[in-house]
Amino acid sequence: MRNALSPIQEPFSAEVSAVLADYPQRDGYVLQLFRVFANSLRFLRKGTVNLLDRDSPLSMREREIVILRVCADNDCEYEWGVHVAAFASHVGLTEEQIEATRRQGPHAGCWNREEALLIEVVDGFCRHGKLTEKVKAAFQERWSAEEQLEILALCGNYHTICFVANTAELEPEPFAVRFPDP
Repeated sequence: MRNALSPIQEPFSAEVSAVLADYPQRDGYVLQLFRVFANSLRFLRKGTVNLLDRDSPLSMREREIVILRVCADNDCEYEWGVHVAAFASHVGLTEEQIEATRRQGPHAGCWNREEALLIEVVDGFCRHGKLTEKVKAAFQERWSAEEQLEILALCGNYHTICFVANTAELEPEPFAVRFPDP
């Protein structure tokens, strides 16, 4: 028997409904990704840590750059498009910067020095699981230990999210932005 990951459909059980009530929704719509999580009540409750709260030691812009780059590095158009649609303009990302999260590296001319370093850090973690000594030294000098842990946690959480969305082969949400053309 094939057990493909796919979004569960309504009506949801009372337990699933109660947990999903705490998830972000768009005009009462529960994103496909969260409905895929709901295939496991345990995963729905614990699978990814919500790091998008006001208590983050990172700026919202830094968080979104990390998220967009992790999604781009994992070829996850679904989650990349949701975040571009929901947060990119709010954090002041330009069209050039949005496109650069997908198609260019840290050396794109649209990033300031710290943002370029942040993208280099994300690429190191996503592609190699570690940083070169030079990048690690700059990472540790620029961000506090608390901020470093937050960046690592975002990378890990969004890897998981990308793995789930890609395995479930989720089509982009109707409001989401699509990857730029090659």
